Parts: sequence; C-alpha cells; structure tokens
Amino acid sequence: MPVYEFGSGILTGTRNDVTGLQTPRRFGVLQDVSIDFAGDIKHLFGTNQYPVDVARGKTKVDGKAKFAALQAAGYNELFFGQTLATGQDKYAYNERTTLGSSTAAISYTVANATSTPLVDKGVFYGGTGSNAGVQLSATTTSPPPSASYNFTAATGIYTFAAADSSAVMLANYKYHVTTGYNITIDQQFMGTTPTFAMTLFQVFESNHMVLDLYKVVSSKLTFPTRIDDYVINELDFSAFANAANSVGIWNLAQ
Repeated sequence: MPVYEFGSGILTGTRNDVTGLQTPRRFGVLQDVSIDFAGDIKHLFGTNQYPVDVARGKTKVDGKAKFAALQAAGYNELFFGQTLATGQDKYAYNERTTLGSSTAAISYTVANATSTPLVDKGVFYGGTGSNAGVQLSATTTSPPPSASYNFTAATGIYTFAAADSSAVMLANYKYHVTTGYNITIDQQFMGTTPTFAMTLFQVFESNHMVLDLYKVVSSKLTFPTRIDDYVINELDFSAFANAANSVGIWNLAQ
C-alpha cells in the first residue's frame, strides 16, 4: 500500500567544519522545511524543431527551514560561525518612576544600576498629562534644563531638571547580566563559511523518512518580527558534495 508522510518533521544541523562543535542543534518548534533538487536541463537540437536528446547539467540542492524556538548556539554554529560567550544584554522598557518634589535637580537610580555596562535608550514622560508620551532630550548640560536629562552610565543615575518635579518618567536602558548568551558578529574575510550536516526526519503511521545532507551552508538567516504573532525564523541553505564526493542519502520506507 502507499506510504505517506505528514507534518513538518524534525530537523537538526551539526557543524562539521571545525572540531569540538559536534552537538546536533535542533530547529525548535519547526514549522516547515522545503528542499529543492533542481538541475539545469540542456536540449540538443539539430535541423528539426524538437530536440534529439535532453540531459541534465548543473544540479543544486537548496532549501529553507522555518522554526520558532531561539537558540544562540544554533544561530552561531549554523550561520555566523563566530564567538559565542555567556552573558547577555537585557532591555529595561519604560521603567516607571515618579520624581520627588524639589527646587534643585532630581536624581533617579535605575533598578538595575549594578548590572553594568548600562546604555541609555531614552526617557519619556508618563502619567496622563498633556506631555504624556513626549520624549525628553539627553544632554551633557548640568543641571539639565526642563524636558532634558543627564545619564551616568557607571552608576545608572538619571538626573532631571527641577522644573520636572513630581513628573512621572519612563526610563529605557540596556543592562548586562551573566546569564544567557551573546554572539559577537565581527568582520571576516569573504569565503569564511561554517558548514554543517543536516538531517530531516519524519514519521507517519510508523513509516520513517530520513534525509541526510552531508555538507550544508546557510545563505540567509531571517528574524521577522510582526504584530500579534510569534517570531518565525527562516534559514535558507544549500548542500554540496563532501570530501568523499557524496551529497547525502535518502532513506524511505518504500
């Protein structure tokens, strides 16, 4: 009886151009995978209208995978091939504070002041007044004039004008923590390309399908954000022959 497959399957990539990075990286919450085997068709014509022979010339294997789960090691090993380190920058979004009442400059120390380095990402008026949502201007003038502020990155202190007494402020800044990971994306010579082996697995009604591609490179990594939906990453890739002149192997139940 016929054999069918159903669903997106399971996809893994294992870097194989360097030693010590042989951990298979799964494409988490896989949405779909498409793999195209495409060859150039050459036609041999004589004096008549229709070709006397047709043959396939250059052939390539290209594909695309869409997946949702994020993994720094997978990004790095399958696309960037650069330096992966522990620690990550986080973003404090609209951290809210109500300034005190004063006739002098007013200071506010952010909640993550000790998580250096700190980087200012803007301050906005909060509350319900006529200036709610208006962005203040950063300045090096001390004390700052009205609707302006100073930021000291070493201490995480924002300083506001006395004219902003009792105002609600929404502070935005980056801070660093020791958890998580980061990828340093540096300039590299052209031709620097991480390669990996790829395995696509599907099972439906006990029928297994396993496709192995031995040498794969990625040409494009897409990180598309959209309103009211999940981020679905896209990785475009191409396969080629390995040192043994083999491209891959396709295993099917029938």
